[in-house]
Amino acid sequence: MPHVDGLRCRECHRVYPAAALHVCEWCFGPLEVVYDYEAVAAAVSREKIASGPLSIWRYADLLPAAPEGAVSLGAGFTPLVRADRLAAELGLGELWIKNDTLNPTGSFKDRVVSVALTKAQELGFKVAACASTGNLANSVAAHAAHAGMESVVFIPADLESAKVVTTAVFGGRLIAVEGNYDDVNRLCAELAGEHPSWAFVNVNVRTYYAEGSKTLAFETAEQLGWVAPDHVVVPVGSGSQLTKVAKGFKELWKVGLLDEEPHVRISGAQATGCSPVATAFAEGRNVVKPVKPNTVAKSLAIGNPADGPYAIDAVRSSGGGFGSVSDDEIVAGIRLLARTEGIFAETAGGVTIASLAQLVNAGVVRPDERVVAFVTGNGLKTVDAVASQCRPTATIAPTLDAFAAAVEIPTED
Repeated sequence: MPHVDGLRCRECHRVYPAAALHVCEWCFGPLEVVYDYEAVAAAVSREKIASGPLSIWRYADLLPAAPEGAVSLGAGFTPLVRADRLAAELGLGELWIKNDTLNPTGSFKDRVVSVALTKAQELGFKVAACASTGNLANSVAAHAAHAGMESVVFIPADLESAKVVTTAVFGGRLIAVEGNYDDVNRLCAELAGEHPSWAFVNVNVRTYYAEGSKTLAFETAEQLGWVAPDHVVVPVGSGSQLTKVAKGFKELWKVGLLDEEPHVRISGAQATGCSPVATAFAEGRNVVKPVKPNTVAKSLAIGNPADGPYAIDAVRSSGGGFGSVSDDEIVAGIRLLARTEGIFAETAGGVTIASLAQLVNAGVVRPDERVVAFVTGNGLKTVDAVASQCRPTATIAPTLDAFAAAVEIPTED
């Protein structure tokens, strides 16, 4: 790609070629893609983007893989929904929901996987692999099937049944591991060394995979009329999504797509049962201490988040905050979003909405801000979390009398 200069270590700033690399060989810091922003600015425009596909590939000039022959199921350009009823309940003036439940496999992971496997094919890989808490497994299996690649995905053995089925259906190899996500991820890091011809999307091609999350920022700004919001709330597992959303808004300014420099306040959302990043932030630390996950929000249950320190830095430097919410609050958040806006989110979405409410009550998110909350997965993936509270209003005989006895009819004026 002419606009990609290579890779650079986030810590020691050593440079590397744009190969299948993700860790600096000198300091073991993570690598990130380096762009020639002057070349991007010369190539990109609002008009060019508007004429592009209704997917993440409309922003190809700001992505690290070529759009020709992209491995794509149509991820991206999901609705940005004005959420006035939810805003009224929370005491906000302007609230938007970025509804990524409508991606092809039901989560934002389709964005990152489309970029990762497109780059993997450019680099000559034939097998796609990953460690996953569920959504990534769904997406890798689906995109690999579409591309004619083999897939080998690894999940914790206690994953929600819906996510198991919606991975296995695509016909790849699905390996359940006895342990939590951190155990699965550790195994995949070892396997990546044993199988260098496999593209582990969150190991050896993670550098490119992570760039797909920027498209959330790109779309949000475009859908708001090429204006950045004042505040965004992002769910945090590894922390990568949050850091790339922050990067995305900055890149739009660098290449001239925004008229005003963005000053987006960024807040993170975690489940209390797995909140190492939120805890470190609250205690004023940059070092994230690993924890053992214990939460209904399995898609965020990463006890040793690789990008945790960078997420803390992004939140702190922007003036945002962190929410940390219980399982009961997560379920309440799912139901609140569904009741007010008709969007059924998985447990990670419940974390976002419950954290948003918490941050509003704490004065971190202000009523005078234009706020965007990222809802990143479909509720059909985690039905069990709300099943006990979502039952029929009544069970009746098929008669008018039975209905009248069981249901109070609203008064009509």
